[in-house]
Amino acid sequence: MSNEVVNINDWRDFNSAAPQRQDDARQTGLSVDEIKVRLNANLRGLLSYLFPAGVFRHGKFLVGDVRGNKGESLSIELNGPKAGMWHDFATGEGGDVLALWAAATGRNTQSDFPSLLDDVRQWLGEPRPETVTAEPERTVPMDELGPVTAKWDYLDGEGALLACVYRYDPPSGKQFRPWDVSCRKMKAPEPRPLYNQPAMKSAMDVVLVEGEKAADALISQGVCATTAMNGAKAPVEKNDWSPLCGKRVLIWPDKDAAGWQYAEAAAEATLGAGARSVAILMPPLDKPEKWDAADAVDDGMDIDAFIANAPRQSIVSPRPNAQAFSLKQLLGDRSPMPDDIIAPRVLTPSGLLVFGGAPKVGKSDFLLCWLVHMAAGIEFLSFTPPRPLRIFYLQAEIQYHYLRERLQEISLQPEVIRQAHDNLVITPQLKLILNEAGVETVGALIRKHFPDGLDIIVIDPIRNVFDGGEAGPSENDNNAMLFFLRDRVEKLRDAVDPNAGIILVHHTRKLSKKQVDEDPFQALSGAGALRGYYSSGMILFRPDETRSERKLITELRNGPALAAKIVDKDGGQWVEIDPSSERLIRQEYGEKLDAERLRKRDVILQVLFEEALGGRVYTATQFAERFENRAGLGGRSTIAERVSVLTTKGYIKYFRNPEDHDLPPLPRTRYGYLCVQGMQLGEAEDVVDEETGEVFQSVHQLLPTHYKCHQSGAVLEVESPHNWVYHDEEMDHE
Repeated sequence: MSNEVVNINDWRDFNSAAPQRQDDARQTGLSVDEIKVRLNANLRGLLSYLFPAGVFRHGKFLVGDVRGNKGESLSIELNGPKAGMWHDFATGEGGDVLALWAAATGRNTQSDFPSLLDDVRQWLGEPRPETVTAEPERTVPMDELGPVTAKWDYLDGEGALLACVYRYDPPSGKQFRPWDVSCRKMKAPEPRPLYNQPAMKSAMDVVLVEGEKAADALISQGVCATTAMNGAKAPVEKNDWSPLCGKRVLIWPDKDAAGWQYAEAAAEATLGAGARSVAILMPPLDKPEKWDAADAVDDGMDIDAFIANAPRQSIVSPRPNAQAFSLKQLLGDRSPMPDDIIAPRVLTPSGLLVFGGAPKVGKSDFLLCWLVHMAAGIEFLSFTPPRPLRIFYLQAEIQYHYLRERLQEISLQPEVIRQAHDNLVITPQLKLILNEAGVETVGALIRKHFPDGLDIIVIDPIRNVFDGGEAGPSENDNNAMLFFLRDRVEKLRDAVDPNAGIILVHHTRKLSKKQVDEDPFQALSGAGALRGYYSSGMILFRPDETRSERKLITELRNGPALAAKIVDKDGGQWVEIDPSSERLIRQEYGEKLDAERLRKRDVILQVLFEEALGGRVYTATQFAERFENRAGLGGRSTIAERVSVLTTKGYIKYFRNPEDHDLPPLPRTRYGYLCVQGMQLGEAEDVVDEETGEVFQSVHQLLPTHYKCHQSGAVLEVESPHNWVYHDEEMDHE
C-alpha cells in the first residue's frame, strides 16, 4: 500500500475533477458495424449529401476530392462486397464509408471517433446518447503566437481552395503561417500557388508584388495583382509560376535591396514560365525605405497613372538554345554540312517549307504523290531524299473515305508503295485548332506512330488549324501569324523532334502575269510575316487556265535558286515537261487560239449584221444573253468579253438615237445599241421614182453615233459616221 496520506476533504471536492461523460444505459445506440451497414444501404443518398458536385457513373461515384470539389480523382464503389470503399488517386488516401465521412468533415478517425459516430447517428435519424459533462472553465483559444490578425485564401483558377495564409502579431513582430488544404497541415503546399488566380485567368496584365497586403491594396484599385507566398522571402524555385504564362507582368518590388534582388529572381522565373513580357518597376527615389504598393495606395497616389508612367527595367531572357559565334569560329568550322531532308536544300533540318497553290490547282494530289515518294526514299521530280523519310501528315480537309479513294486513284509503282507503307501516316480531316491543347493532342499522336522521332511534319492547310493566341484568329495579322509559327508550330516540332522539317500548306490568290514575272510569292494569302519566316517556299499554279500544265516555282533561303519547273500528270503520274518542247507546244496552241478568236470575231459581226436585217438590234448585254452557247460563241461571259474587245478595236460602235429609226427606247446602259460597218435596218425595198418611173432599192442605214476610245476606254461621239478605223496592230495581246 502507498504511504501517501489522502485528505478526505480534497477527495470529496469534485470541482477539480476531469470532465466526466455519463452515457444513459437506456440508449445504447447502434454498433459501429450496424452503422456501416445502414450507411451502405443508403449509399447514394449519403454521397449526394456529402458531395453535391459528384456524379454517379458505371457503378461508381466520382468526385474531385474529399472536400467535394468537381472532378473524378476520388472514386467510391457503389455495389458488391466493396460497396462504400473509396480511393483518392490524387493523394493515395482511401478507406471505408466511416473513414470517408471523417475525411469529408475534417475529423480524425481516432481522436474524433465519438463525435464522428454522433454525427453519423444524427444523419441516420438515431437519437444521440445523452451525456452529462462537467463544464470546464471557458477560455479563448490562443495560438502560441497569439490570435490570428489576418487570413488570405489562395485559390486556383477555377476558384477551388488550395491554401490559406494566417498572420499573427506577437510582441516579437509579425509572423505568417501557411495551411496546406490538401494535406490538412500547417505547411506550405508543393509547389506554392500564386495569389488571386481566378482574376489572373482572364487578365492580360498582372502586377506582381511582395505580400498579400500589397496585392489586396492594388486589387482594391481595380488592378489585377498577385504575390508569391511569403513575398520576397519565398524561394522562387518552389513557386508555381505557370498562371503567368502568356501574361504581361510588371513586378513592383519593395524599396530595399532585398526587394530588388527578389524582383530579378522572380523575373527570370516568370519568363521561364512563358510570360509574354516582364518588367521591374523602379520605386521613386524620394520614397522611404521599404515603401511598397500598399503604401502607394495609402498615400492617395493615382495608381493607374503611376503604373503606366513609372520608369521600369524590361527583362529579356534569351531563348534557351540561343547561340552566337565569332567570325573565327565560323570560318574555321570545316565539318561536313548536315544532310538535306529533301535535296537540293528544298527542306533542311529544322527548316520550314511553305507550299502554296490556288484552289483546284491540284495542290493536294501533287503533295500526296510527293510525300509518298519521300516516304519511300525515291526521287520525285528531281527532289531527292537521303533515305526513306518518316512523315506525319496532319491534313484537315479530306474525310477518311475520300482520302483513301484519292490515294487509291494515284498511279504508284509497287516498289514505292512497299517502301512507304509504314513511313507515311495521314490524319483524315482532323478537326482541331493548334492551340495549346491541340499541340498536345497532335504531339501525342505523332509519338504514338513515331516513338523514335520523325523527319517531316506536314500541316495542311494552315487556315483550318490556325491559332493566333491573344492577337486573334486572323491569319492576316502579322502578330497572330508569328504567334502561330513560334508558339504552336515550332512548339509542336520541339516536343517530338527538334530536327524535323515542317511543310505548311497554304492557299494563294490567283496569280496575274505581272505577279508571275515580278514576285509570285506575294500571292501567298495572309500576313507577310509568313514569308519572312520560312526557309523555303514553293508555289504551284496554272499559267493558262485552258491547259493542264502547271508551273512549280521554288524559293530557297539556304541554297542557290532552282529553275522553275513545268509539270503535268501523264498516265496518273506527275512528270516534268522539257521547257523547249513546252515552247513549241505553246506556239502551236497560240496559233490555234488566234484562229479561234478571229472566227468568233467574224461570227459576232455577221450575226449583228443579219439580226439588224431582221429588224432586231441589241445592247452588249442583250446580245451576250441572246446568243449564249449558240453559233459556237461560248458562254455569256465569253461573248461579253469578245464584244468588249471588238468595241475597243473599233469593229463595233454604238448608236444612241433609236427614236430616229422607230426602235424601242434604249434600256439603262452607258453605251447604246451595237452597230457594225454597213449595218442596215430591215431588208432593202423597191421604190419607184414618180417623176422618171425608175425603180431603185431603198436601204435604211444604221450609222454609229458613239464609239469606245481604244486608249482610254471612254465613250466618245463619232465625228465621221462613215469612217471606220480598226486597231488590230495595237491590240495584239488580245
